Formats: sequence, structure tokens, C-alpha cells
Amino acid sequence: MQIQNYLQLGGESDWWKGAVIYQIYPRSYKDTNGDGVGDLPGIIEKLDYIADLGVDAIWISPFFTSPMKDFGYDVSDYRDVDPLFGSLADFKQLLTKAHDLGVRVLIDLVLSHTSDQHPWFIESRSSRSNEKADWYVWAEPKLDGTPPNNWFSLFGGSAWEWDTRRRQYYLHNFLTSQPDLNFHNSQVQDALLEMVRFWLDLGVDGFRLDTVNMYVHDQALRDNPPIGNKRVNGVDESNPYTLQEPLYNITRPENLQFLERFRQVLNDYPAVTSVGELGAVTDMYTRIAEYTESGKRIHMAYSFDFMTKEFNAGHIRRVVERMEAMQGGWSCWAFSNHDIARAVTRWGVGHEAAPLLTAILTSLRGSSCFYEGEELGLPEAELAFEDLQDPFGIRFWPEFKGRDGCRTPIPWSATEANAGFSAAGVKPWLPIPEQHQALAVDQQQQADSVLQRTKTFLHWRHQQPDLLNGDSQFFDAPEPILVLRRGQLVCIFNLSATPQRFTVPAELTLTALKGHGFSASLTDGVVSLPPYEVLFAQLG
Repeated sequence: MQIQNYLQLGGESDWWKGAVIYQIYPRSYKDTNGDGVGDLPGIIEKLDYIADLGVDAIWISPFFTSPMKDFGYDVSDYRDVDPLFGSLADFKQLLTKAHDLGVRVLIDLVLSHTSDQHPWFIESRSSRSNEKADWYVWAEPKLDGTPPNNWFSLFGGSAWEWDTRRRQYYLHNFLTSQPDLNFHNSQVQDALLEMVRFWLDLGVDGFRLDTVNMYVHDQALRDNPPIGNKRVNGVDESNPYTLQEPLYNITRPENLQFLERFRQVLNDYPAVTSVGELGAVTDMYTRIAEYTESGKRIHMAYSFDFMTKEFNAGHIRRVVERMEAMQGGWSCWAFSNHDIARAVTRWGVGHEAAPLLTAILTSLRGSSCFYEGEELGLPEAELAFEDLQDPFGIRFWPEFKGRDGCRTPIPWSATEANAGFSAAGVKPWLPIPEQHQALAVDQQQQADSVLQRTKTFLHWRHQQPDLLNGDSQFFDAPEPILVLRRGQLVCIFNLSATPQRFTVPAELTLTALKGHGFSASLTDGVVSLPPYEVLFAQLG
């Protein structure tokens, strides 16, 4: 089954280089059983739509058995599907249909921690002498009863929670119901790697690794120092986590040793890949270079540098050039995901700019993660406090509104109840804004819609080897113009809402290309760029 699936898709070991990976947040994709929550059968129902977009793979956020305190990122059984999402049989059907359509499937692995309802933790907390007593990070209190050190949880407050039975603290980098596994215990590593093999044997094409730099902690439990003039990447400044340098709680050298064991497992399977999330680091470029060292650890990692509010040509160029200068492996780019406000709102560009953003994201040298709804140009949803589900947002409201605004259900039909996400009479787990209904899939069938232009471009891109594997170079240009060469193809982007003109350097001879869905033009060496438009041209 496993080998057959890979051969069916061609078996290329480097298929992921230059690939577009479409992220699905299953709770919000399509509800088929009327409980207001999306499910695996809903993804199966929409796989033809996904394949028609022109993406290469899907990444599905966690669907494992879970009490859902953090919506699946708190796993209580790594080898089964939560009934909320369906069954293991549903996942196998999803995998088969996706492969039949030529779409690869990556699943989201949360290895740094489990739910407190996982059998491993239930046993571990039962005593100090059971077989799994050392499977989690337990520590004695200080003499005055306070936590062992000053480490913070990303979700607010101390990273330590008191357990009355063991009379010790346990570590949690996120919710108190998400205890951290002890990666200094080789049995923990072995158990997780066996689970990785379980999913690879089912035929998955790879993994997105949640918080891939947060697996290992400092065994000496040293205090983190004050942050100084550094910045914690990807964490809102309203969070006290940003006041200390996360030097000892995460991103430890031993983390790389585990990832070498992980890569050895993946090397036993043809044509699989891995993409890691490096969060809360102060030196993103150095870390990505370490984590993606060619052939040794994970295949790709994505940066949070494009998930800020900064959007201009200079910023894009600086991020990419610095990454390529440090990177020994392969870059993966993302503008949005399930944890970050949607890009068109964050950058203040409006949904009409969405095709431009797609073109930029997928024209950079590397692979890309493309979040559900970006193909529709969905803006960030504004939700009332009483509608929030995200414990992170509830904890830091109103300065930080949490992650629910980018997680609202996908609007399929403006004429159906709940925008076609759930049946009539069902209350979706998050409300669907009216402005999203106006951007529903059934309202974007005309050729000039965001959806159709996105599809046109992604399919055209597949026919451009230079955009998949070509080398990369930026040319000088005034804001808001970004000029990028990929192999023998030149891309000239207008990042603004006003028309721009760009004179091509005299040493370049360009021939404008067609068929990509953009309307910029080239006449006598001058490029005319309407708002949020691109010129693609051939050198020579």
C-alpha cells in the first residue's frame, strides 16, 4: 500500500522542492455530520476542489484523539483519529483519494508535549516510581515551594504546574493541560519514532512538525536571562514571554540529535518530507540553517519573518537574502497560518491583493505553505469576546485577540445556511462573518475573481521550471516595486494600491510572458504595473 502510493505519484524523492503545500485546519474546512465542526469526510468531499487549485500537497492540522483543550494540539492518542473528525478508516480513504488526484498528504505532529489525558501522563503522574515516572519533565519546588525556575509558558504565567500526588512541578510550554515530554529519556524518543513509522506505513507523504525546536529542555533547569535588545520571533509583545531570552527552556543542542534520529526513520521511506515550525527564537536564520542542514535533520523549516505587520519590498528582499546566506538546506515560506492574523488584513492590502501575495509567496526560491482561505482573499474575522474559543486569546484579550479570527469556517456558498460549511440549524464552532460569505467559493467563479486568478497562476507556475528550481537574485528597484530573477525568468511586483512604472535596466532584455492571470505590460523597456500586479518575463 505504502510503496504503491508513492509510485502512483511518481516517486520523486525531491518532489517537495518548490512545492505548494495547502494547509487545512480541519475544524473549519467542511462539516458533514452536523455538529458544527469540520471533519475528515468534509476534507474528502473537497479534495477535487483542492486538486483543482493546483497545489502539490496538503498539510492537515492535528486530527488525533484529544480532549481539545488546544483544539487537537493536545494529543491523547497519537495513533487514532478523534471521533469529532471521523475515524482511522476515514483518514485512509482521504489518503487514497488524495493520492488518486496526485495530491500528497502531510500530517501535523505534536511531539513536544501531550495532553494530560494521554495514558503516558496519567501513569507518569501516578507516582514517582512507575515505569513512566520519568517520561515527562518533573522537578522539585524551591525550598519556599515556588517553581523550580523562571521559565514562562507561551500561553501566560509560569511554565510549571504543581501536581498534588507527586508533590512536584511538571513543565508545560503551553497550557497546563499540555505537559512536556522528557526527551532526555531515550524511551520517550523511541516511542515517538515508532509512532512516526506507524503513519509512514499508512502511506503519508511527510510531516509538519509543531514547535520543532521545543522538544528538549536544559536538564540543569537554569533560569532564562532577561531579553536585553533581542526579540522573540513570533510572540506578541503583550506576552511576558518576550521579556526573557528563551535560552534554556527550548532550542537546546540535544534537540538536533533527536532530529537526526527522526531523519534516519524518514530515510527508510521513499519520497517523504518534513517541514518544521521554529517558534519563539531570537536568531531565526541561524536556527533554520542548523535544523535544515542538508540530509541530516528536517527537510525544511519556515520563518515567522513574513508573519509580522511589516510589508514592503525591502523587507521581503532582506528576509530572503539573509535566509539564503545562512541556509544550508531548503527554505519554506509562509505568509499566514492557523496561529497568525490573515495576511490581507495584517498588511492592510485588502482581498483584491491576494493573487499578488500568492504570486510573491510561490515565486521565492523554496517551497511554500499556503493557508486555507488565502485563495479566496479572506480577511481576518472580527469576533466578539463571547464568541472566542481560543484559550490563548481569552487569556490576553483585548490587546491580543488570539487565533480565532483566522480560524473561522471556510465559506463555500453564499446562498446556503452557514455559507455551506454546516447544515441549516447547526451552529458552527466559530461564527462566519458576512464579509466572508460575500467571498464564498460559489461567488468567485468569474475569471477575474481572486479564486480563479489564484488557480490560473498556480497551474501556470507548474509549467515554469525556473519558478520551481531556478536560482534567485534580486535587482534594485524603488519601493513599492520588488524585482526578482528566478533562473531565466524575471518577476516584477507592484506591492501597492497605486499604478507604478519601472524602467528595465539596459543590460536586461525581457520578453513578457502570458497565461499567468496578471495584467502588467512591457513596452520599450518600461513596465506598467497596475495596482497589485506582476510582470513575468523571459530573459534574453
